[in-house]
Amino acid sequence: MSREIVAGVDGSPESLAAADWAAREAAYRGLPLRLVHAWRWEPLDLPLAQDPAVQQKAASDLLHQAESEIASRHPDRPLSAQVLGDTPVAALLETAKDADLLVIGSRGHGAVVGFILGSYGQQLIAASPVPVVAVRSREGEGTEPSGGEIVVGQTGDADDSAPALKVAFETAAARGASVRAVRAWSLPPLFAFSPGSLALADEAGGLVPYEEKALREALAPWRERFPDVPVTEHVEMGSAGQVLLSQSGSAQLLVVGRRARRGALGRRIGSVAHAALHLAPCPVAVAPHGDDEPQD
Repeated sequence: MSREIVAGVDGSPESLAAADWAAREAAYRGLPLRLVHAWRWEPLDLPLAQDPAVQQKAASDLLHQAESEIASRHPDRPLSAQVLGDTPVAALLETAKDADLLVIGSRGHGAVVGFILGSYGQQLIAASPVPVVAVRSREGEGTEPSGGEIVVGQTGDADDSAPALKVAFETAAARGASVRAVRAWSLPPLFAFSPGSLALADEAGGLVPYEEKALREALAPWRERFPDVPVTEHVEMGSAGQVLLSQSGSAQLLVVGRRARRGALGRRIGSVAHAALHLAPCPVAVAPHGDDEPQD
């Protein structure tokens, strides 16, 4: 398998910021970068643009401009660029299926504007078999927060959170950064307590030590695999999304897991990933759980 990082570009400032972030990450990991622009001929209202050759040239020019800009900023990074004749979602999913990361632009920031991930962003994140990083256009592009951590949410058991922890530790190791592993918990309703769960909590010395133990156990194999990566553990009672966001103020990257499920309007990501993508002040990586529903 040929390892690389793939970035989708569409000419927007957000996609160029994503390509720039992807180039830096490729440099950290010692990997090549591939820029991809999806184009498929569609009849348009403008008579001149009805010509497929005109549309194809516009697509090629757009990609060439993005390639030139990224190459000028990162002259030592192996770089390729490709126009794919398909819809953006299908093209990016096919191209990125063997990549380390798929990087896309995300428009806006905040509870309302941050909801706009782009026409295809949420579809890609919900369906991608590889981690997707969403990057916003912002001032200070080309720099990383000084001393910023890689913040990762750990939920459920060790198997559930393994894909997100893998991304976090690999990124931290490549960047020489530290990992802050965050586990949020809340009291279940009384009827949800079972004799078995109460016994486990009792063995650990209470609910808080039980949650701390669960986090330690999930981190253990990754600490062993990446012994040089400093790790901070944070366990807090509260909403998982709110706790994660409160810990990511100076993060280089926030990593969350994704368990996508089908709804009436198609595949949807979970609430924690949703909150992180819309409100986090840094790029967000969403890693699919191994038990996600298979794609069609």
